[in-house]
Amino acid sequence: MAKKRPQTKAERPQLSDAEVPVVGAREPCPCGSGRRYKACHGRAAAHAVTELVHRPFEGLPGECDWVALRELVPAATVELTLKDGLPEGVPSVTLATVLPMAWPALRRDDGAVLLGLQNDTSSGDLSRDLADTLQRALTAEPGTPVQGRRAPADGPRLQDVLDLQAPFEPEVQSGFEFWVPDAENATPEVTASLERANAAAIPTARLTGVDAAYWCETPEKNHLRWVMPHPEEQLLDALARLHAAGRSHLGEGTRLVGSFRAHGLTVPVWDLPSGVTADDVEKPAAEFAERLAAALAATEPLTPEERRARGGLTNRQVTLS
Repeated sequence: MAKKRPQTKAERPQLSDAEVPVVGAREPCPCGSGRRYKACHGRAAAHAVTELVHRPFEGLPGECDWVALRELVPAATVELTLKDGLPEGVPSVTLATVLPMAWPALRRDDGAVLLGLQNDTSSGDLSRDLADTLQRALTAEPGTPVQGRRAPADGPRLQDVLDLQAPFEPEVQSGFEFWVPDAENATPEVTASLERANAAAIPTARLTGVDAAYWCETPEKNHLRWVMPHPEEQLLDALARLHAAGRSHLGEGTRLVGSFRAHGLTVPVWDLPSGVTADDVEKPAAEFAERLAAALAATEPLTPEERRARGGLTNRQVTLS
């Protein structure tokens, strides 16, 4: 019996750099070179990761809400407006926090596109990765998901493909039923994914009186997480001034407990009593915004007490991305 002739390099299917999927570091590189991924296309991927864009959503309308939906909000959708309008056969483009099966994007049977925001990406520029996924979804076959890949280094970013004059208006969802407009015909895999996602989602609401502030309910206590656009050092000074003066609260029983750092922005976090609802915190949040504006405008050096307050806030800061 003749031995199987090994496939030569010339006979292997040739993939462009952008088409090479990400695999484990020690696995054979999908490009067919015969080398391990880490020694082949994984080098470029690792280099891309080190070139991190710290504020990938900078310049987009609603930058703070982009950060919140990426890191903090379980279920939400936003209708997106493309700079060049919708292609023929695409009735709408919707940003979603999460899609079934963790798909990066999905083109529905009717041609509508859903773009997932909370997916892992392979480069250091989340905006470029999302724009690449979006563009591929616009031309995908209806009824198919779009898989992730490493975006071309010279590819467009969201800032290049979205209408920067259009409003960004998140709609927080109580669950993920928007995944399946026709639930009866959903596949068992999608149905199971929906059940798992709904079970894990915590109740969340976006405040209406201030920008990018999100209330959430947990079994122990409630929280308000507020993504703010101000430079980090200036914001921490302002929060320290208010904290030292006993004016950093959002009403009785509430407490500023620290902050997150995410995608170049700072996200102060308050603990709220379990009985405090999103409606209850609307007025206190608006009043806090006025106090914060005054504190941000202050120019005098921090007092010793304010410096101690700032140190405490800094020590309770957690980086999400």
